[in-house]
Amino acid sequence: MTTALITGASGQDGSYLADFLLKKGYQVVGMVRPADNINEPEVQAIMDRINLVYGDLLDSNSIVKILQDHHPDEVYNLAAQSYVQNSWNHALLTAETTALGVTRVLEAIRLVDENIRFYQASSSEMFGKSKTAPQNEDTPFHPLSPYAISKVYGHFTTVNFRESYGMYTVSGILFNHESPRRNIKYVTRKISNAAVRIKLGLQDELRLGNLESRRDWGFAGDYVEAMWLMLQQDEPLDIVIGTGKTHSVRELCEAAFSYLDLNYEKYVLQDPRFFRPIEAERMVADISRAKEHLGWSPTVTFEELVHMMVDDDMALLNDGKTA
Repeated sequence: MTTALITGASGQDGSYLADFLLKKGYQVVGMVRPADNINEPEVQAIMDRINLVYGDLLDSNSIVKILQDHHPDEVYNLAAQSYVQNSWNHALLTAETTALGVTRVLEAIRLVDENIRFYQASSSEMFGKSKTAPQNEDTPFHPLSPYAISKVYGHFTTVNFRESYGMYTVSGILFNHESPRRNIKYVTRKISNAAVRIKLGLQDELRLGNLESRRDWGFAGDYVEAMWLMLQQDEPLDIVIGTGKTHSVRELCEAAFSYLDLNYEKYVLQDPRFFRPIEAERMVADISRAKEHLGWSPTVTFEELVHMMVDDDMALLNDGKTA
């Protein structure tokens, strides 16, 4: 039986990946911190089926011990300080976790077993102020936030361990991916949840930042399959994962509110407090390599994703629960 270690197992991507690997017959070890929230029903159901262990990307010894105790064949590093907006206020913590944390995991693998295959969760935020669109694996990085800068560090650390030690290490450069399991702090879930609350009379308005900001949004459940496929290839290769289509925050609002027969313009307000100090340019993925080398392409459309999230929030709120 193949064993996989997932760091950040209780997050959106970690829970979808754990579910995917369990269906593949894997033994799954999920690394979480004691402070992580694993009480959401869908996530809890998955966490109950995997081997949960406590560890932290800030603590090298905890990572080494987990590797020694569980002997994973694959490691998926999904843990990070992943809120772009918060990274300006917590730049040092972001660097320690999202940048140096990658080095700690890779160094632990090198010391314990260099044959372990490693997946690093890189991000489209690394492209930032890219001068070209769409972005592919050869597009230069121009990060615009402490989060994006930390992801670039982690990305090149992954490349360096592959080239220096001959280890099987890959980076999946994932564009934005969402789901009903997305934390309420993220704009997609903030919008779907607010639309439902307004429909139910529980909220009067929604304040957001730049409505013209555009992103390539896909479904997290699709993207975890790409992560797994990247570790099944004969040779390690960094690959961009996305949909190849871009939508604005305004379009996302329109899709969520109109699904509930509401006009978003009556309820959504732009608030300068939520604007980023600097905004990334047009972000859209060129997924040619993913199609060619992995045989992968997304299955869920933008509209289907938004409707999925609205439906889930409606079910939660009708049951008296909150995000």
